[in-house]
Formats: sequence, C-alpha cells, structure tokens
Amino acid sequence: MSCKVLVIGFGSIGERHARCFLKTGRCSVSVCEVSPELRRRAEVEYDIEKSYADLDAAMSDHYDCAVIATPAPFHIPMATRLAEVGVHLLIEKPLSVSLDGIEGLKAIVAENRVVVSVGYTLRCNPALASMRAELQAGRFGHPLQVTGAVGQRFAMFRPAFAETYFAKRASGGGAIQDAITHLVNAGEWLVGPVSRLMADADHQALPGVSVEDTVHVIARHGQQGDVLGVYGLNLHQAPNEFTITVVAETGVYRVELHLNRWSSMSDSDTKWEHHPCPMDDRDQMYVDQAVAFLDAVAGDIPVRCTLEEAEQSLRVNLAMLRSVDNPPWLEVTQRATESRSPVIMAVKPARVQPSSKR
Repeated sequence: MSCKVLVIGFGSIGERHARCFLKTGRCSVSVCEVSPELRRRAEVEYDIEKSYADLDAAMSDHYDCAVIATPAPFHIPMATRLAEVGVHLLIEKPLSVSLDGIEGLKAIVAENRVVVSVGYTLRCNPALASMRAELQAGRFGHPLQVTGAVGQRFAMFRPAFAETYFAKRASGGGAIQDAITHLVNAGEWLVGPVSRLMADADHQALPGVSVEDTVHVIARHGQQGDVLGVYGLNLHQAPNEFTITVVAETGVYRVELHLNRWSSMSDSDTKWEHHPCPMDDRDQMYVDQAVAFLDAVAGDIPVRCTLEEAEQSLRVNLAMLRSVDNPPWLEVTQRATESRSPVIMAVKPARVQPSSKR
C-alpha cells in the first residue's frame, strides 16, 4: 500500500472514514484521537497501522493524506498545519463555523499544490450524480426551480447526538450546519450557487438539545438569481426521506435517495420514467468518496467538492443563521369589517425575535 492516510478524530464519522478508506484496499490507515477509549476501539476493531493521542505526535511521522473528522471549529487550523507540510486533505463538512483563516489556507494549498476535498458525500451518491449528468446534458433545457425535502428520525440514526458537537451551534451543531447544508450543497451542485436566501428554523421536537431541528429556506440560485429554490428539513419525522425536484423548461427531474433512484418526466409524458441506482449500504458513498479522493491525489480526476465550493456552502450556512436570528417577517393581522363582509387581511412589516425554544 503506497498511500498512508491519517484519520483525525474517531467519532462516528471518523470511524466511518477509517473503515471506508480501508475498504478501498489502496492505503494504510492510522488514527489520531484524544479519547483513550476511542483509540483502543480503533486498534481492536480495525486494521489500524498506528494511533496517536494528539496531532503533534501524528505529525512527527509522514503521511500522504489526512481526513479531518473533528468538530468544525478545528478544521481550518488543522488543515492549515497539514497543508504547510504538503499533506493532501479530505475535510469533513461544514468547512468551518466562520470565514476566519480560509484565505490563508487557500494560499498555502495553492503554494504547496495540496489536493483538498470537502466531505459533502451526497456528491458521491450514484442517483444524484446520474441526475446531475442528465441535467447538465440539457435534455429539458434550463432549470427554473429546485425543491428539496428531507426528514428523518435523527435520534435513531445518531443516538449519541446530544453528547456531541451537534448540541451547540458554536461547535458546528444544529440542523443548519450539520444537516440542511448537505441538501443545499446538493442543490448548488445541480443548479448553481445560492446568491441570496431567507431562512426560518426552530427547535421543535428533538430531545436533549435546544438547537434547531427544523429548517425552511427559500433561495435564489445563480448570479442572475434566475433559479428559484425552496428547501425544508426536519430531524424528528418517522420516515427517512430525501427528495430533490428540479423543474426545467420542458421537463422535470427528481431524485429520491431513500428509494435509490432518480426519475424524469417531459412535458409530453404522462408518467415518470424511473432510473434505479442501487446501493449496497450507506458505506458505499463513503467508499466512493475515498476512492475519488485517492484518484484526485493521484492526479486522475478532479475532487468531488472543492475548497472553494465548500467555502460557498459555509457562506450559505452563515447567511441562514443570520436570517434565522434576525427574521424579516411580515406580520399578518386579521380585521373583520361588517358582519357579512369578507375578512380583509392587513399586512405590515414586523421584526420577530427568535423563539425562546431555540
């Protein structure tokens, strides 16, 4: 195995990265993790080459690549240190919780010719990738609207969420930075970057935390803002569903990741044409992401999500948070006139403080 990979952070996502890089059969994997219990687990359950208690110790050895799977506030400082010595990087999303240090990282990456990919793993989903290829081929013309809807019983999939970074916005938690960012990043991959948006979010049902678990966003995509977008997500509904619909000039595309398929319908069609894209398990996306990253390091293909694209997604996250904290609501009041007259709706601007439940 010619490529040596260091996985930094061995929480649930770091463990998945370690497992999936090993599944490629193309690299050795070592782990850097502050928790002795998690280090021991890595050593016992996986074919780990070495384990380290801190990054200083790990950097005393040579690694070709590193996966940064720590909480988001550590991403940029760690990435900068590693890029300075020429280590290629796969950084978990979100890229950070602020824009601090990103320009410096980009300069070092360019100077040292470091390959950087950011873990928006949906770009490795075969159904989404296939629909994007069809969309880019222009069969139905220019996209006009994108609609995304996601929901799942988050506590079932991530039972320890309340004890992790997810519980605090400052550490990259909450449904905006940890969940809907995947959905909107996918929308940007399909129809172009978000240029402006408004968002609403609140904590509705998820136990053990106060951060938002439900998010609604309306957006404009593209420099001209000619593609309208709307996204909704919650982390408490029973069905695990992920759907994105793109309405174009002469037809419609839809991806349903929970059904492992994408579909299309032209204006003249009367039913959907379905295109199955089976996946063995959820690890497949992460194995494909690892393979794509290793191929990019070898110089064979571009990365799936560039540092610049992840910076754009970070700017979208920050805009959503600003919008949620300072919502430009219009208050709707009802005023009845005469007893038999219809109700007249009076609309006036209003500033609404964020809910106390957040």
